[in-house]
Amino acid sequence: MTETPAPPDGPAGAETPVLRRTPVRKRLVPYWLLLPGILWLLVFFAAPLVYQASTSVQTGSLEEGFKVTWHFATYWDALGEYWPQFVRSMAYAGVATVLCLVLGYPLAYLIAFKAGRWRNVVMILVIAPFFTSFLIRTLAWKTILADGGPVVGVLNSLHVLDVTSWLGITEGHRVLATPLAVVCGLTYNFLPFMVLPLYTSLERIDPRLHEAAGDLYARPSTTFRRVTFPLSMPGVVAGTLLTFIPAAGDYINAELLGSTDQKMIGNVIQSQFLRVLDYPTAAALSFILMAAILAMVTLYIRKSGTEDLV
Repeated sequence: MTETPAPPDGPAGAETPVLRRTPVRKRLVPYWLLLPGILWLLVFFAAPLVYQASTSVQTGSLEEGFKVTWHFATYWDALGEYWPQFVRSMAYAGVATVLCLVLGYPLAYLIAFKAGRWRNVVMILVIAPFFTSFLIRTLAWKTILADGGPVVGVLNSLHVLDVTSWLGITEGHRVLATPLAVVCGLTYNFLPFMVLPLYTSLERIDPRLHEAAGDLYARPSTTFRRVTFPLSMPGVVAGTLLTFIPAAGDYINAELLGSTDQKMIGNVIQSQFLRVLDYPTAAALSFILMAAILAMVTLYIRKSGTEDLV
């Protein structure tokens, strides 16, 4: 006679679940999917970063060649000579980021809550500048802010340039080749990078929260301060980062809209790489800029308390 297996413990008719181990091949599938991205980062990010690090500690000349001598003094020399450009870059990028937030938040709020059926049209208008070259967009601002253009004429007639000249952001009765022109170019070119994260964050807010605040007799300003803005903080943090980081390293706007007095650190790095051909100094400046931005971003994310981005 054959033995029948004992009935499982528990209620009658209940079956004991059988635990099956996932095959090794299936467990490795996610890693295989990540492999192309990892290889891409290794080849086009990690390897160039290591090469730049080795370049920054080299000495020599283009004629004699450069050799790795672990000359870390290049960092101190570069920072001591070009610290004004570093400070100017951070200041321009910071002002442009604040302006993008001030201009972009109402626009994102309008798209998320008030645009209705026109939402897609407004979004297309926001994204449309990306279909044009960054260089062409900046050259367009050079035409808009030309000395004989209508914008400068209106500002002169309203005596606005007298005030901005007194503040030191313009010179005389012109806007081009001044800090104002560079900041305007940065603000325009990076405004979509602020609007899109803000819209994404605002669009996820449940409208019933606004209705609940109204039912509790909260004013619109109170609702915005206590409900809307705190819930949109992930978008604010993401937008400011996406705006500040590329703006701090930009050199096109300062090159086309500014003068030698408005050069940013990106202009110095570009000149050291392509004109002066001082590769160690250029590499050292690049690493200093990257380290400074990384430190500021880390501190900003921690202080903002936005867990979605950590």
